[in-house]
Amino acid sequence: MMSSNSKGSAVEILLVEDNPGDARLTIEALKEAKVHNRLHTVSDGVEAMAFLRREAPYTDVPRPDIILLDLNMPRMDGREVLAELKEDAALKMIPVVVLTTSQAEEDIMRSYNLHANCYISKPVGLDQFLTVIRSIENFWLSVVRLPKV
Repeated sequence: MMSSNSKGSAVEILLVEDNPGDARLTIEALKEAKVHNRLHTVSDGVEAMAFLRREAPYTDVPRPDIILLDLNMPRMDGREVLAELKEDAALKMIPVVVLTTSQAEEDIMRSYNLHANCYISKPVGLDQFLTVIRSIENFWLSVVRLPKV
């Protein structure tokens, strides 16, 4: 299957993560990616929605091809972002990978009920975390064909 990157353009990734350590690890893991990508980061749901709607200060940002979304964040959590995103006709086609520390069954069920494309619990160890990020990259950026809307 062709990757979404077959035309040579970068895959645009929006990382919504309030933990600076997890954000840094994700950035480092994706720097080594086989697929050319541009990673944009925001630290909470309010910023995520402003980014997605291209509101100030994000008026000139590209539309992400995929969103990596943490659930537990200040101001507006990932569940609220997911609900709002999937109700918006202009944004609902963007695949969302929930990437969170929560292993709670209710969070898993709610995320899928809100139309998350997948749910991944962050492992605690560094090596396991890097393995998870690389597996996301291998599957979502190399195998899956992402919509270009």
